[in-house]
Amino acid sequence: MSREGSSKRQPPPEVATQLAALELDPKRPLIISDADEVLFEFMAGFVAFIEENGCYFDWASFALTGNVRECESERALDQDEVHELLQAFFDDRADRLDPVPDAAEALAALAKRAQVIVLSNVPKDSIAARQRSLRNNNMDYPLIANSGTKGPAVRVLAEQVQAPVLFIDDIPHHHTSVARAVERVIRLHFVADPRLARLLEPAEDSHHRADTWPAARAFIEERLTEAGF
Repeated sequence: MSREGSSKRQPPPEVATQLAALELDPKRPLIISDADEVLFEFMAGFVAFIEENGCYFDWASFALTGNVRECESERALDQDEVHELLQAFFDDRADRLDPVPDAAEALAALAKRAQVIVLSNVPKDSIAARQRSLRNNNMDYPLIANSGTKGPAVRVLAEQVQAPVLFIDDIPHHHTSVARAVERVIRLHFVADPRLARLLEPAEDSHHRADTWPAARAFIEERLTEAGF
């Protein structure tokens, strides 16, 4: 069985509803971009937030759990505590994160040649704030608030488009999920924060690694040109 045929999981109902509302042009390429650490400087904002709340980030690995430590005791917060802190961070900062340099300009140029969608695992209560942030930073593209791995949602999107589909994300397991769900998608691994990027090799199931938008734009434009778009 092919990798593409080995994963036919459906997106969660709340994600499927959003996907069904999209109107895509089947003849135009599609770029599916993550938001945090691709369009917005998530780690810079998160580190500043936890430092204001008595913690620091250890930078020992590419993970939140285990790296968020209390300043006084140096105790690492457990998974539930990190999740609670992350929820508070999104509640407070989801519409105030700085954009990744050159992201808006690159997407504006690419949008002349392709459709652009933002696929983000943003908490439900922060969807409106994330949409505001996209608008306020000149990246007013359709937002799909995903839950879980991204392969199922990307497969639904890719099935509607005959032209090339490109996927951009910082997290390796999302690249694996997409590779298994729809193998033809071109997968670009992108980690904006240099401190985080140094902790992570290129995702095994990505086709290319680029950590700046000029480099990412060049790669995407080359793929579109090769395909005749």
